Amino acid sequence: MVDDEAPMRQLLKIYLTNAGYTISEASNGEVALSEIEAETYHMIILDLMMPGMSGWEACKEIRAIEPELPILMLTARTSIEDKVQGLSMGADDYLTKPFDGRELVARVQSLLRRSVGTETEPYHIRALNMTIEPEQKLVSVHGIPLALTQTEFDILWLLAKRPERTFTREELLERIWGLDFDGDIRTVDSHIKNLREKLREMDVDPIATVWGAGYKFVVNTSDGKI
Repeated sequence: MVDDEAPMRQLLKIYLTNAGYTISEASNGEVALSEIEAETYHMIILDLMMPGMSGWEACKEIRAIEPELPILMLTARTSIEDKVQGLSMGADDYLTKPFDGRELVARVQSLLRRSVGTETEPYHIRALNMTIEPEQKLVSVHGIPLALTQTEFDILWLLAKRPERTFTREELLERIWGLDFDGDIRTVDSHIKNLREKLREMDVDPIATVWGAGYKFVVNTSDGKI
């Protein structure tokens, strides 16, 4: 959630954490963009009237980075013109202040349901002739199914969704195995090694080691996702 007013961020946090969501905060558009480039988020709640980068500008920049990320504009600007402008600039929904917490949660749930729906569509990577089907948890290369374990699939899917984005070992451990996992961090390296061997058997090698940092998914094309 992006809002320059700390009391508003606290109010949003109360409503949404009570509804079961994990929340990150940004006090302005610049901080939000930095966070979005560094982490994976499922949705953005965006204020319009902020110092520095406005919500309008932030929305445009976010769309350039994450074309499919749901954006809910939350603002005191109530005119039809503002609402039309916000939706035209890429927002998926527009809610005015003051608002009812129940409506806020309902809007968030609706946007996330629609977003999750797009996640079930096959993900095609033309340069590798690879298809990833998240709903069935299937991967094929050159039309040939690739036998992966559940963990190997989860790692591949996480990396492939954010090509060129480096994930640290600690981040992979947290996202794939969960915060409660008490195993060794070398578990990540072991699963990456096995996954790479299976991919190389299919003559593809998209997972790169970023020395001293972690791993990333590399596609040598300008239009990897189609």
